[in-house]
Amino acid sequence: MRPFATLILLAGLALGAQSAAATTCRDDMFEGVAFTLCEVGEKDDLRLFHSGSSGPYGSFRALEDALEAEGKTLGFAMNAGMYHRDLSPVGLFIGEGVEIAPLVTRAGPGNFGLLPNGVFCWGKGQYRVIESRSFKAEAPDCRFATQSGPMLVIKGKLHPKFLATSDSEYIRNGVGVSKDGSRAVFAISGAPVNFHRFARFFRDHLGLSDALYFDGNISRLYAPELNRHDGGFPMGPIVGTVVAKG
Repeated sequence: MRPFATLILLAGLALGAQSAAATTCRDDMFEGVAFTLCEVGEKDDLRLFHSGSSGPYGSFRALEDALEAEGKTLGFAMNAGMYHRDLSPVGLFIGEGVEIAPLVTRAGPGNFGLLPNGVFCWGKGQYRVIESRSFKAEAPDCRFATQSGPMLVIKGKLHPKFLATSDSEYIRNGVGVSKDGSRAVFAISGAPVNFHRFARFFRDHLGLSDALYFDGNISRLYAPELNRHDGGFPMGPIVGTVVAKG
């Protein structure tokens, strides 16, 4: 092979390697159920979104339009916690270091109030999932934070109220973090699953010792590299990576 052709081939292989490294979302299987997951690292620009100048974004499309004005776009996005009818967050919401909604530590109805619940918090390149009352006691410095519930995995243990035989099954989504805080893995099931199986997907399949449930039934994912853009009812909090528009 001629040297020039060799250089072209090597350049092509390098670009291919870079492209593969940039891929953050993929499909997976666990116990015969399909899942889609997106992994975020320390250098990714992960943000939490809720409202713009015209009120709550409500959709991935509206958020994309807002970012386009900055010359940016979404790498991936997912609904990131429960919300009231007016799309306001249920529980703690911190955006760019500003608290928009307060922490809730009391038990209550529904999945959010099924204690222990928790907070997904990040800033300075470290991701954490923290039980809500521990979060209150510690008061960590979060650039972004969203509260939801229940916790799925707490320091390697499943939520104590989960039952393997539960027939309460929904499409579910949530987030888990690595022990060193360098990675956050967002996952959504491709078929209805109960809490027990969803929690074990994070702990037993992905090896993550802390994970938090975001929501069920209305769970949605935006992953352009997988040609996926879920629609549906308006959303409240949205989490996603921001990248330069290429």
